[in-house]
Amino acid sequence: MVALDYAYPLAHIVTASFWHNVEENGRHLTIADTGWAKAVWGKMYGQMLAGCSIFVYDHQKFKPTDMLEVMSKYKITSFCAPPTIFRVLIREDCSNYDLSALKYCTTAGEALNPNVYQSFYERTGIKLMEAFGQTETTVQLGTFPWMEPKPGSMGIPSPQYDVVLLKPDGTLCKDGEQGQIAIKTGQIIPAGLFKGYSRDEELTRQVWQDGMYYTGDVAWRDEDGYYWFIGRADDVIKSSGYRIGPFEVESALMTHPAVVECAVTGVPDEIRGQIVKATIVLAKGNCASDELAEEIQNHVKKVTAPCKYPRIIEFVDELPKTISGKIRRFEIREKKN
Repeated sequence: MVALDYAYPLAHIVTASFWHNVEENGRHLTIADTGWAKAVWGKMYGQMLAGCSIFVYDHQKFKPTDMLEVMSKYKITSFCAPPTIFRVLIREDCSNYDLSALKYCTTAGEALNPNVYQSFYERTGIKLMEAFGQTETTVQLGTFPWMEPKPGSMGIPSPQYDVVLLKPDGTLCKDGEQGQIAIKTGQIIPAGLFKGYSRDEELTRQVWQDGMYYTGDVAWRDEDGYYWFIGRADDVIKSSGYRIGPFEVESALMTHPAVVECAVTGVPDEIRGQIVKATIVLAKGNCASDELAEEIQNHVKKVTAPCKYPRIIEFVDELPKTISGKIRRFEIREKKN
């Protein structure tokens, strides 16, 4: 449980005004179940302070056609949802719905696959603006209205935080090097940053040391200052000396027409340390088979480095997810192969 103070709602003005880009008298819809941090991110604090109306649509089970109908009927002007939702929406014919009021769309919760960005843009003319944050913070990295998005990038640091990338030895990463995302705090704790984990001083000390909050997420920065997600520090796969980010493999998998959704995890291996496993949901009209698995493996070898292809492929009907739409990778890892 994360402890936050009175400044936390005020810090979300950046979330609403400079990431969601809400309009005064607009109508904003964020898909997030109440009781999760994303609900206050997208339904309460910053949006109302910015003068925007909040539209709430409760659904027991997500249906893309129902969501599109609601957005059309009630003239939603800005929309935020995890990448999972956009992966499903692009499978529908958006031309059947009047989305003329919709001007701005944002996504967070997981990394956005570039092909999902491109497909949504082709269908709606709207560029998805990605961001990164946690329950412990507000927006740490974001693609803001004055920026040109780079599909798959989380954007640049929010002006609220002094964000750095750190190597395992604590030194700063150069452009192109992978490191853990951290926030410098110094003597003055920035607005929006948590005060610690409630009744868990030891966990707080583990992530907050020497004036530095360690997020537990790994990324790299390009020469333009844009940050690119690799994965949770404990999700990065170490195979035969290679450090493999699950997101890179997932993005390669998502460019295959038979793949609707996927999750990449590491599986213990006596020789390589770990090997890459892909858990895949197939598009309609495709049947699981050894031949299709081999075709997908060869596809990944061509799209990315051959060392990163999934040596294990499992086809499933659906991926385990949280209520907010995040894939529960730890549940997949704990499942026996």
